[in-house]
Amino acid sequence: MKVKALSRSTEDYIRETKSDIQRLPRNINPELHPLERAREYKRALNSAKLERMFAKPFIASMSGHIDGIYAMAKNPWDLDSIITGSGDGELRVWSLSSQETIWKAPEAHRGVVKGVCNVPGGESDRFLSVGTDKLAKVWSRTESALAVDGITPETVATYNGKHPFNGVDHHRNRPLFATCSSLVEVWDVDRSEPISSLSWGADTINTVRMNQTEVNVLASCGTDRSVILYDLRTTSPLSKLVMKLSTNSIAWNPMEAFTFATANEDHNVYIFDMRRMDHAVSVLRNHVSAVMDLDYSPTGQELVSGSYDRSIRLWDANKAHSRDIYHTKRMQRVFCVKFTQDNKYILSGSDDSNLRLWRARASERVGIKSNRQRASIEYAEKLKDRYKFVPEVQKVLRQRNIPSVIKKAAQTKQIMLQSRKRKEENERKHAKSNPKPRVPERRKAIIGVTNK
Repeated sequence: MKVKALSRSTEDYIRETKSDIQRLPRNINPELHPLERAREYKRALNSAKLERMFAKPFIASMSGHIDGIYAMAKNPWDLDSIITGSGDGELRVWSLSSQETIWKAPEAHRGVVKGVCNVPGGESDRFLSVGTDKLAKVWSRTESALAVDGITPETVATYNGKHPFNGVDHHRNRPLFATCSSLVEVWDVDRSEPISSLSWGADTINTVRMNQTEVNVLASCGTDRSVILYDLRTTSPLSKLVMKLSTNSIAWNPMEAFTFATANEDHNVYIFDMRRMDHAVSVLRNHVSAVMDLDYSPTGQELVSGSYDRSIRLWDANKAHSRDIYHTKRMQRVFCVKFTQDNKYILSGSDDSNLRLWRARASERVGIKSNRQRASIEYAEKLKDRYKFVPEVQKVLRQRNIPSVIKKAAQTKQIMLQSRKRKEENERKHAKSNPKPRVPERRKAIIGVTNK
């Protein structure tokens, strides 16, 4: 004789605490819930509205510099500190948790600070700075002694160059750093002269960036519209990419060794694979003025860019349009942006002398969350992702309040692009022979690639 016994665990219906809601058994048979899709749609729409309602990305503005902020560096071994350099030659180290200056050098350089970078290694707090005074200086918050006035710190080491410097970056694990001026120079920290000089026809080099994954490769961009890759092992160039307009900044993807992004004067961000640079992997286009700086998130999945149009845009690396735009009334032209190492915040420096702190996710809130809160947030995200193509939900998720200047410029730019496209189609339509071939957007900005 077979007996079917009903078994029931007390954990399924007894509350853990008195504040918990009563647990009720629920039959998930879809035939018993004919209105489930309608309920889910309504919940997705409400979740989208709540996300936009609580979207407050701006956290704080840190003032202290007298001139604009034109250089910025983060420390991979210290989440709390950020280094900035201004146009009047001042260096500052900021604490993000207390939002105040913890170290400063008022007259670090005679002229503009063009670049700063950290010396790798968690046991040292040294960092490098370069300026238009042809000097590269090593500083330390703990090792630098104070000058006679008791305020200004002294350098740990100083290197004299022959040309005004425009940028600096340090090798990941060797005592080497690279500077750029009219050429790229690689320095050993124990020598007073550069150990190698790299050049390939550029008049002035704006930026130099060492690859932190494939550590023997570095990239530079110059005023002759070129992006050049170098190999430190052979101390020679690898390849040269020439674009229609000049590139202002370069950022390497921290998770994909061969991928890098460039900030261009034509308002676009281009993502390249260094193994095949005859076309861009992706073109990110939403800015209405020159892109001055950009940075990858630590995950390599997102980008942040700062532009001359006084806005900051966040991008998914595999999508062509920005997912968000940040701006304030007081913020002027943005010259440097960084993701923090925990992927939760964004830092921006502009020529209004303020360092600003933003949330990477505008509606995200920090703090300890209970299991129920996390489950609710994850459920809302899944619903928004499932119904993101429904017109009502899509309209709410895409809505942004954009400054009128940027909006008018975007409309004017759209008219210009449509006019240019219409002209090309007319020329192609009325050509008697050999009509001009259609060029993909990923190849339009590229003039040529040369490999050595």
